[in-house]
Amino acid sequence: MNVLNGGAHAGNPLDIQEFILVPVGADTFRDALRMGAEIYHALGSLVGHCGVGDEGGYAPSLASHEEALDLLCRAIETAGYRPGADVYLALDAAVSAWYDAGSDRYRLPKSGKTLTREELLTYWQELARRYPLLSLEDGMGEDDEAGWQALSGSLGERMQLVGDDLFVTNPARIARGVEQKLANAVLIKPNQIGTLTETVEAVRAAQAAGWAAVLSHRSGETEGSTIADLAVALGCTQIKAGAPCRGERTAKYNRLLAIEQALGGNARYAGRAAFTVLP
Repeated sequence: MNVLNGGAHAGNPLDIQEFILVPVGADTFRDALRMGAEIYHALGSLVGHCGVGDEGGYAPSLASHEEALDLLCRAIETAGYRPGADVYLALDAAVSAWYDAGSDRYRLPKSGKTLTREELLTYWQELARRYPLLSLEDGMGEDDEAGWQALSGSLGERMQLVGDDLFVTNPARIARGVEQKLANAVLIKPNQIGTLTETVEAVRAAQAAGWAAVLSHRSGETEGSTIADLAVALGCTQIKAGAPCRGERTAKYNRLLAIEQALGGNARYAGRAAFTVLP
């Protein structure tokens, strides 16, 4: 659940695009949604009056990514949960927007910093050491294959590394990524690849490799809830649908609640089992 926005999706100083809650400690989807909503409101009380970003997450003016992560940990505790036990954190860094192929450097547009891939990798390693980070999406640029290989080799055994811009929901690109060991999870956007047939092929390509397939909304959305049905039908154990705020985001969560209720005793919330990197 995306609860704090930055990058291109918010008018604040943060370069990382999405700060996400992962409520692995819940027993049902209903409980997971409640946990996320409680933490979201606890976070709101900590950040005070501010706007929201494109996905409904708060968009406060913060000095650093570390301040944002500290706030999330405080919000989790304020809501009565344990960071790194009941709830983990995830990031969508959207680093492709930082990468300058000409100089082979990462230029963070808001902070003005310039990093080599080695420096960026060190930064992710440090955040993973300091915070209960479970998943990192687009941690290297889509054209920086060497960066992805280094990231996967360094953090792939302890974190979920999700390729979005890297794979663009394309089965052929996913197959190449599996062969090159570039990541261990794929973001699936049905309207990015264009057909349901290709969407299913992309999901199956990821699952056949033992990778997670994460069904995802888009930053510009409607109240359609098809991705909720697809996530359940295709056995995807993770979904990105935004904050518990704004109708185009809550529509997906409401549909998942309805599906869980309809399935009754056959419903299964994956929780910790959704992540092979958890012990």
